[in-house]
Amino acid sequence: MGIMMRKGGVAGAISDAELRELVLATIAASGAPPRRMLLLPPDHTRLNSRAGRITEIIYEEFHDRCRVDIMPALGTHSPMGPAELELMFGRNIPKSAFMVHDWRHDVVKLGVVPGSMIEELSGGKLDYEVAIEVNKHLFDGYDLILSIGQVVPHEVVGLANYTKNLMVGVGGSDIINKSHFLGAVCGMERIMGRADTPVRRLFNYGADTFLKDLPIVFMLTVMGRDEVSGGMAMRGFFSGTGMETFEAAAELSVAANLQLLDAPLKKVVVYLDPAEFKSTWLGNKAVYRTRMAIADAGELIILAPGLREFGEDRENDRLIRKYGYKGTPHTLKMVAENPELRNSLGAAAHLIHGSSEGRFTITYCPGPGVTADEIRSVGFEYGDLAENMRKYRVESLRDGFNTVDGEEIFYISNPALGLWALKSAFCGGK
Repeated sequence: MGIMMRKGGVAGAISDAELRELVLATIAASGAPPRRMLLLPPDHTRLNSRAGRITEIIYEEFHDRCRVDIMPALGTHSPMGPAELELMFGRNIPKSAFMVHDWRHDVVKLGVVPGSMIEELSGGKLDYEVAIEVNKHLFDGYDLILSIGQVVPHEVVGLANYTKNLMVGVGGSDIINKSHFLGAVCGMERIMGRADTPVRRLFNYGADTFLKDLPIVFMLTVMGRDEVSGGMAMRGFFSGTGMETFEAAAELSVAANLQLLDAPLKKVVVYLDPAEFKSTWLGNKAVYRTRMAIADAGELIILAPGLREFGEDRENDRLIRKYGYKGTPHTLKMVAENPELRNSLGAAAHLIHGSSEGRFTITYCPGPGVTADEIRSVGFEYGDLAENMRKYRVESLRDGFNTVDGEEIFYISNPALGLWALKSAFCGGK
């Protein structure tokens, strides 16, 4: 079926009324009116994706005509509470419409990706098999499954969404762990901001091989910061069933979400909105998305007033506290020596991604939920939040270059919205 709806551009802004038209036109183009519909949007950690609004539109239009179930594609994230559901999806959808994805226990195994394919994808570095597992409720007889989300640079797969929303968002522990480790071993700097990566090929193979009989339609957004209002604008909406839908969204995301710089940044200050970032598992986007732009011996300061934990998952939190963000050689050594980390390769990959590899310092400034000793124990420097918030007044800083007390800094108000890299090191988006 290919692309159903396609609208947008780097300078565009899709209104709410236009979004409603695009969403309803997509559902109309998918075939007969659905009797049972399953929506797979992201959780509140993708608050700026507009996937919450898309979900709300669909529920408003169809809940009195057919059954509409909503399963946020949590991946390994914690289940959403009532306040987080309302923040993301508004107050008009009853909580009974939501289902919780349990990535450890609520999945079915559909098949296996052979070790020979992983060996090829990793350039000979890995050779393990990967089990394709997804939430069992995808097979509950829905006549339309809508996978909803934002295409944006991502540290594991290159550009988020499309088949990642299925293989990770509602996937099982084996593919989540092993795909993340595949990306880490292949090298984040060679993956981020690119549509064609080893991890993307793994996800596409899993979905194309084992989910091809499900009535899945993708709704993909591309978001960008509105420099006039300071808020977010929907630059693009793409819907359809195949790779060409993702490729069209990816092309726009590369143009809209990558900021390529002429020279390395000496000091970067990143603010983590407490409504969105409560863990380093999520907050380390401040590291992932800037690592390709920060100078050797540079400094990254992360203002994290909502920080209360390291891992979104209790076991991942324990592993982060035990092994820390200490770079690739140390992490690989720990994987080789410790079965518990070897059996949690997603956590191992996260430890690699969250390190500066010794090139620059990372200073976390948490609120009262995490202590200075805890921050230092996982390999970060500690900074006093109140002191740094007084110095770096986020309400008056603009995204990009600023001068504070005579010093030039580069400020980022939300690291989830883009990727910052050097022009000389970045070779394109595909």
